[in-house]
Amino acid sequence: MNILSSSILAADFWKLGEDIACVERTECRYLHIDVMDGVFVPAISFGMPVIKSIRRRTDLFFDVHLMIVEPEKYVEEFAQCGADLINFHLEATECPEQVISKIRKTGKKAGITIKPGTPAEAVFPYLSEVDMVLVMTVEPGFGGQKLMLECLEKVRTIRKYAEEKHLPIDIQVDGGIKKDNVHLALEAGANVIVAGSAIFREDAEANIRAFLDAMAE
Repeated sequence: MNILSSSILAADFWKLGEDIACVERTECRYLHIDVMDGVFVPAISFGMPVIKSIRRRTDLFFDVHLMIVEPEKYVEEFAQCGADLINFHLEATECPEQVISKIRKTGKKAGITIKPGTPAEAVFPYLSEVDMVLVMTVEPGFGGQKLMLECLEKVRTIRKYAEEKHLPIDIQVDGGIKKDNVHLALEAGANVIVAGSAIFREDAEANIRAFLDAMAE
């Protein structure tokens, strides 16, 4: 099943509740929530208080993407704040197995992410333990970047490996995906698509519906 995950990093924080309500009025059921610490990536976004606040007002699936160092220290807090899936960067920790184990113990879904410079094969040892792999198709940290087409080759590699090993994982892509190029990501083997700038500019509700239509073609 193909899934659209709307990234609130591109939303207007002045009216974040309104933007989330726009998502709720569509068939999109995922919110992608980028947590940045200013260390692992240059930018700083938001953290537990924002997630906890919006959790009280919506039942959308919270797809939480941790772009922070030592994610193992914070898994329990993000779970308590309302994350449904906790996705961490392989490059951000020296103990990925521990992070996955901690996520599992909270009862949440587990995801693992790789940056453009990390080979697809780096996630192979963990695929049987996670629900999702996120392949970044831009350098993490800033929205509005152009899709790096070469990263889709990693999606193909991971999907092929997962199918050979009979691993029913989701593969997510994040960065530069728009309704006119989303077919490239889907054809490569991704089934969870993150979109931010392409959604929350101008009419978010209309943009989401157009995006979903493009994904269904």
